[in-house]
Amino acid sequence: MDKNTLTGLVLIGLLLTIFTIFNRPDENEIKKEKQKQEQSLKKANAKAKAKAKAKVKQKNTLSPSNNKTSNISTPNATQNNVKSEIRKVKKNLTPKTKGKISSIENKNLIIELNSKGGIISAVYLKNYKTYKDFINNPSINKLCLFKQGDNISDIVFKDGNKKISTKGLIFNVERNKKRNEITFTYKVSENKSIKQIYSLPENSFEIDYDIKLNGFEDSKGNAIQYNWACNFRKTERLLEEQRRVSTIGFEYKEDGFDYLSETSDDESDAEEDINWINYKQSYFSSFLRPSLPISKTGTKMAIKNYAENDPRYNSHIKSYISSLNIGSIESTSTSHKFKWYFGPNDYDILSSVDNNYEGILNFGPGLFRWINEYAIQPIFNFFTSKGLSVGISILLLTIILKLFLMPIQWKMFVSSVKMKILKPDIEELNKKYPNKDDAMKKQMEMMNLYKDSGASPLSGCLPMLIQMPILLAVFKFFPASFQLRQKSFLWAEDLSSFDSILDIGFSIPLYGDHVSLFTLLMACSTLFYTIMNSGNMQQPQQPGMPNMKVIMYIFPIMMIFFFNNYSSGLSYYYFVSTLASILIMISIKKFFVDEDKLKLKMANRKDKVKNEGPKKSKFQSRLEEMQKKQMEQMKKRKKK
Repeated sequence: MDKNTLTGLVLIGLLLTIFTIFNRPDENEIKKEKQKQEQSLKKANAKAKAKAKAKVKQKNTLSPSNNKTSNISTPNATQNNVKSEIRKVKKNLTPKTKGKISSIENKNLIIELNSKGGIISAVYLKNYKTYKDFINNPSINKLCLFKQGDNISDIVFKDGNKKISTKGLIFNVERNKKRNEITFTYKVSENKSIKQIYSLPENSFEIDYDIKLNGFEDSKGNAIQYNWACNFRKTERLLEEQRRVSTIGFEYKEDGFDYLSETSDDESDAEEDINWINYKQSYFSSFLRPSLPISKTGTKMAIKNYAENDPRYNSHIKSYISSLNIGSIESTSTSHKFKWYFGPNDYDILSSVDNNYEGILNFGPGLFRWINEYAIQPIFNFFTSKGLSVGISILLLTIILKLFLMPIQWKMFVSSVKMKILKPDIEELNKKYPNKDDAMKKQMEMMNLYKDSGASPLSGCLPMLIQMPILLAVFKFFPASFQLRQKSFLWAEDLSSFDSILDIGFSIPLYGDHVSLFTLLMACSTLFYTIMNSGNMQQPQQPGMPNMKVIMYIFPIMMIFFFNNYSSGLSYYYFVSTLASILIMISIKKFFVDEDKLKLKMANRKDKVKNEGPKKSKFQSRLEEMQKKQMEQMKKRKKK
């Protein structure tokens, strides 16, 4: 087949390959994971050896050497020892006292606070619901981000030689209803106290949080460490998809946004001071933003997946852990101010906070993100803001993008027709120069043929390269778009998740346990579009070359597996986009491009070049000179 068509088809294949690469862990992550597994195995072996030694010592202490039964351990003594160890573990894990639960709320949030540790113990988002409630209890408008026991925070610092931790302290509670504020106070001594103040403004997803340490002047300069661990609960339809995009993000003071691995366990020390830290899941987030940057010294973050035997494996997403150096004790009175954000990963809401929070949205890197932020997002928001449904908005967005790309598609089609017209001439050149030694001559005549006829293989490849960034940008946009969440269209009950017309009842490897209709329609339309353009495909001329027709027919089948668990909004977009491409192609063939006229125009151009001689550019002249020199050198070598 001609270079133009071959390159275009290969690029389409690369497009699908890139889709999968975007969602796979890179080699560094795999290496990290292997190293972690090796380290954990070493630690497990070391612990096993230590336990074995401890048992030997225990036997020796329980059975004195002067006893006749010195080689036999006493059952009651061993039993009592094990029970005492279990009691110690339970004593450490079970708190002696339970804290008092207080709550503050506004139009967006319900925040539960526990006097034990003075922590945020639970967060509920009003006006949102889990997928389970969306299907089974539509009247419920309260989404639980995390409950009691899921979220733990701890203020740690040194007072002289004594280490103070707020984790187990019971704070006194004071409520200020006018300011919608709760103050937790703990007196370390008569002159020393720790205060934590939470206030919730109206119509906000942010909470003001102040830490005040009074009377610790003897500890001036000591670092204050803030430890925060959270376990987000499942909120969406497919827990695997939530885990695939959930991680810890943070904004460096100088280098901007960075994040830990989304696909595997990961941990990192801060490389520079941090403006804010974010615990992100698919559609909701928690942010902690101090008034002053978090110091890189002693600041660590880790994201961990649950093991299958973990009781939280089917109910929670991931475990988020961080230890943050929030500053130091200053003088008699030390105050550190923060803001918590608990809310949706909605572009408009995040950008309204005006702290680059929208950077957590996975719109893709570099050029792809710019296309999404400054083109696709504004157009899509314009349609949804006019009261149009999300499904209709996607349809209109698709039409606008296809109209924008229509000149490119027209250029590609004209180029493919020109190459099709030149196909007999190209075959004649292949027959004229069958030997490898004549490759240079064949190449020169091929270039002259393209120039004389006004055709170029690159004129079909470049338009394809222009379209690819938009295709990849859309691939990132729809799964990350909060507007699709729990919005129905036609048979799809939730465009942010897959549309299932049939639940199989068992899982098929690489496919899933359901049938997505939008994915099937997308694959069928792609297959039909491939058949439409199959006339421009040639069988491979050289031995060993793959049959591109067969490969292109396999792509739609591969797409069924790739997209079955993806957002139905994304599959719907590609289905409509392919339908639009088919209609545009039919229109171009019928109304814009006459193959016979184009053939005559190319023939006239050839005759004109024959009569007047070809006009060569400086670059082409130099290239021909280089080719002639190479041919002369080859002839000299043959003579030798």
